[in-house]
Amino acid sequence: MEKFVVEGGSRLEGTVKASGAKNSCLKLMAAAVMGDGPSTIGNVPDIADVRTMIEVLRYIGLEVSLAEGELTIKPVESPVLEAPYELVQRMRASVVVLGALLARFGKARVAMPGGCNIGTRQIDLHLRGLEQMGAKLGISHGYVEAEAPRLTGAHIYLDFASMGATENLLMAAALAEGRTVLDNAAKEPEVADLVGFLSKMGARIEGAGTSTIVVEGVGSLKGAEHAVIGDRIEAGTFLLAGAVTRGEVNVTGIVPGHLEMVVEKMREAGCDVEEGEDSLSVSVPGTVKGIEISTLPYPGFPTDLQPQMQVLLTTADGTSFVTENIFDNRFMVVDELNRLGADIKTKDHHAVVRGVEKLSGAPVTATDLRAGAALVLAGLIAEGVTEVYRIEHIDRGYDRFAEKLTSLGADIRRVEAS
Repeated sequence: MEKFVVEGGSRLEGTVKASGAKNSCLKLMAAAVMGDGPSTIGNVPDIADVRTMIEVLRYIGLEVSLAEGELTIKPVESPVLEAPYELVQRMRASVVVLGALLARFGKARVAMPGGCNIGTRQIDLHLRGLEQMGAKLGISHGYVEAEAPRLTGAHIYLDFASMGATENLLMAAALAEGRTVLDNAAKEPEVADLVGFLSKMGARIEGAGTSTIVVEGVGSLKGAEHAVIGDRIEAGTFLLAGAVTRGEVNVTGIVPGHLEMVVEKMREAGCDVEEGEDSLSVSVPGTVKGIEISTLPYPGFPTDLQPQMQVLLTTADGTSFVTENIFDNRFMVVDELNRLGADIKTKDHHAVVRGVEKLSGAPVTATDLRAGAALVLAGLIAEGVTEVYRIEHIDRGYDRFAEKLTSLGADIRRVEAS
């Protein structure tokens, strides 16, 4: 077990490049299962979740190689149609192989998913949609077992605009017989990235980025080459790190429009954010002031940046109000932020953040991926030393997080946790 030791007080300055998007790359890897030939995926982030998905694909039987940020995935004729608990429990996103395996091979057995402990995230929407497409499903000994000689198109309305369910059903529909319509589909850029990859493989899909996606099933898919989009959540984290330390940080390798709501809220709080062709830059010319934010599915404010935004608001002038509409346990980070001297009170899915003059270093524990990043950002402005434990959560989704922060001037070290 390791921890981060953060010495507060450094003002971050400089340029950092965002890696490929975690929440896109994992789904592209699953989609590669469906191709008749090999696929190559570029701009792959060096994170634990990608390594776990590689293990999932290799368990299934695919040949997978990774070199210098490029993945090559070669399918096999007779794979193992199962994703085991020991791997799925480490990463929830691996459940998306369910739709891919079922559509390509007619059956699949996938363990019920794990991942960050940030609230109830059942896969009912995934299963209900697959059933509407003709799959026979059962749950036995902690596994979802699915079978369908060939799925058939259906009109599916998602009760919630779930990104995972949208992606799983998109993959299943790509090889289904006939037309599938997904209503109230997720609009995230990562969904559009998956559609782009599937289209290169030969899928016929329209409506990516809108609430209605139409898929005309095809008989087979081929391998394809594709590069992962830049990670908007990582980019937002570094922008907020710059704002938190009252520094000047430029983040490249992204589509600025993917962070439109985040930029709007940062500007409302008093940050100066400038947009380039593939970059965003932040500085803080004056006082940060309290604001209100509410997390919503894209294009709303992303729940994955809510804890980091709270850090900025901990030392703002005035009181801020944060409403979490996506995950019921996302406020677990609040107790740890309060250990550092923040003044945050929560009730149900609301938090009241009263700005304080300063934070002070203390030992804290990351409860999930984004909470871990938030605690590191808090450590950057806390007086003295902050020790962040359980940083394996951070390693799941941030590529060389400490190294990138160090390049901007942060005093952060990875050491063995005693």
